Amino acid sequence: MNEESDVDIEKQIAHWRKGADEAWEAAVDMINKDRRIQFGLFFVHLALEKIVKAHIWRIKQKMPPHIHNLTRLAEIAELPVDIENKKVLAEVNEFNIEGRYSDLLGLPISLKDARGYLRRAKGTFEWLKKQF
Repeated sequence: MNEESDVDIEKQIAHWRKGADEAWEAAVDMINKDRRIQFGLFFVHLALEKIVKAHIWRIKQKMPPHIHNLTRLAEIAELPVDIENKKVLAEVNEFNIEGRYSDLLGLPISLKDARGYLRRAKGTFEWLKKQF
């Protein structure tokens, strides 16, 4: 498939949604078992990124851009994100950077704080899934 017009859009959406669910499960497992919290939070970001990119496929009918900024991706997807979900997306953006560039890490995140991020992100993740 050389041309985007030949791409099966529904198949792409399903692929990205499945990847989002898998990333979410990994995040929950890592954080709830107090194992590799930094990577668990990175997977929270990845889950949100993948579900938003599924929306980009749905709305734009083309490959999402190769960027990781959740708030920017939500804008591209034309999602009606409320203030609280925007705050969550902005917060979770930090875990993408920390997960990719561990040398830039600040203080480690406590398990309690990680579970708080997970809880807030869960609401945003579920809201994003309901937008289909």
